[in-house]
Amino acid sequence: MNPSAPFLSGVTTIAFILVAMAVVAAIEVAIPLHARGRWHRSHLGPNLALTFLTFGTNLFLNIALVAVVVRLESRGFGLLHWLPLPPLLAALIAVAALDFSFYAAHLSWHKFPSLWRYHAVHHSDPALDVTTTIRQHPVESLLRYAAMGAMVVVVGPSPTAFAVYRVTSVLSGLLEHSNIGAPHWLDRLLSVVMTWPHMHKVHHSIAPEQTDTNYGNLFSLWDRLFGTFTPSHEGTEVVFGLDGLDTPALQTTSALLLLPFRASERVVEEVPLVEGP
Repeated sequence: MNPSAPFLSGVTTIAFILVAMAVVAAIEVAIPLHARGRWHRSHLGPNLALTFLTFGTNLFLNIALVAVVVRLESRGFGLLHWLPLPPLLAALIAVAALDFSFYAAHLSWHKFPSLWRYHAVHHSDPALDVTTTIRQHPVESLLRYAAMGAMVVVVGPSPTAFAVYRVTSVLSGLLEHSNIGAPHWLDRLLSVVMTWPHMHKVHHSIAPEQTDTNYGNLFSLWDRLFGTFTPSHEGTEVVFGLDGLDTPALQTTSALLLLPFRASERVVEEVPLVEGP
């Protein structure tokens, strides 16, 4: 294999995500859920800065994790290699398992103050649109890949199944955070199985009782199964952000990167999400 192939593949993936973001942004303009306000304009710079920082971090983390996936495949290591399953069923189980790993990790980021302080950077956005999707602290990238890596080692997904999960996860994330006014009937239908279009917006509510629900990434099954589900129609009316972090001085790129270290105690105290659902 060409040594530069994984890097070029990663760059291609980033280009694909940027194109997808541009398409979703165009749909937001055409059929917005909420009228664009001052926060939609002012958060653009910090959100894109954190997005490109995440691209840089994830590029190398993803190359490393894909190498692990390929290595496990070549050695036949993992539950899915040891069970006599049809390839399609094995792929579906792999995608579901990887999605569950995100649900479990995401739940932990809200339950433990030491993890929440990093995830709070994502939740502190006072407005939600497609640029919020990859607005995250670099430490959260490490947490995300650690959770995925642990599940990869346990189940041993095929490279194809892993790629399918990563692509669908990105597309779902863009739609979940987008400022698109989806019809209520479509919203109810999709949230039976999936987490979008409005189900995830409940999770970004400024109200802790709503924020402490709807952790899922692809499937709503996990929230329904573990009692953390809130009906998705509530996502059209929620106020976004974190109380006390909606001042311009705290919404700059540098302030968001320093937020876990400068204001960690305040963030944890203001959003008391450390108790069980």
